[in-house]
Amino acid sequence: MTILVTGAVGFIGYHVAEALLARGEHVLGVDNMNAYYDTRLKQARLHRLERHPNFNYAFADIGRAAALGAAIHHHRDRITGIVHLAAQAGVRHSIDHPTDYVGPNVSGHLNILELGRHLPNVAHTVYASSSSVYGNSKRVPFAIDDPVDQPASLYAATKRADELMSIAYAQLYRQPLTGLRFFTVIGPWGRPDMAYFRFVEAILEERKIDVFGDGSVTRDFTYVDDIVAGVLAALDRPPARTEVMPHRLYNLGSDRPVSLNHLIGLIEEACGARAVRNVLPPAAGDVPATWADLSLSRADLGYEPATPLDLAIEKFVAWYREYALRN
Repeated sequence: MTILVTGAVGFIGYHVAEALLARGEHVLGVDNMNAYYDTRLKQARLHRLERHPNFNYAFADIGRAAALGAAIHHHRDRITGIVHLAAQAGVRHSIDHPTDYVGPNVSGHLNILELGRHLPNVAHTVYASSSSVYGNSKRVPFAIDDPVDQPASLYAATKRADELMSIAYAQLYRQPLTGLRFFTVIGPWGRPDMAYFRFVEAILEERKIDVFGDGSVTRDFTYVDDIVAGVLAALDRPPARTEVMPHRLYNLGSDRPVSLNHLIGLIEEACGARAVRNVLPPAAGDVPATWADLSLSRADLGYEPATPLDLAIEKFVAWYREYALRN
């Protein structure tokens, strides 16, 4: 049988697809090679996935229902689970380009819900939400039952909309669904728009790093392998269709938030060079802190992040040095 992974050549999607293949699953990867960042990185991820005999790739925009249906048509009876990770990412990008988010994040999510409802053998759909839904919450750590009705960016608003649509579908159709609120994911094959990626790139090229604000904001940085372990644990534990609302939400983070200044220090140590800062005003949409309450994830999923941040940065820098030499 087959697991459908949307956003399969994105950062987290690539790692999830690799992990599913490693445990013997067949994977159908769907992606539209969005040009939000350099598609050469996405092509490189795809090339590595295509070395697996159990991997198939379909180019499709999930925001277009007909295109998505055509992409999965020959696999529809074999798809037993969906891991929906495709989305337009980026809090800051959503400030200046809000319309980029409607197709993939809202219409696209609805199309996946419809797909999961009508495919005959889908037992469970796991989808990506975000820590951004917590907005400027002053209560830390962020718990699943905290209020999330004041998003600080359109990106966050679309992710909360995805959760609400999923809750509705779970109630209406007894469709097993699990949403995962990811907290700042880092690691090899990561996204070039993320701060840690940009810092490493600039330091190794002896350029200034752009730092928004004084560096005191804190983030719950989480290594990608820990996120993947949480995704697979969730996929393997679907809510029962017999429930009134077979829907779950979980935080996936590290439960060890650090300041941006601390992150920069770890990057300097891993790179063996000091950063020269170009200090800019705080960016619109940025929140002062994120911190995942993992009590529910630990209890229900057995989730336990295992990779400390210093090791995560070392692994990323080692990967980046090798990747940069080839490109």
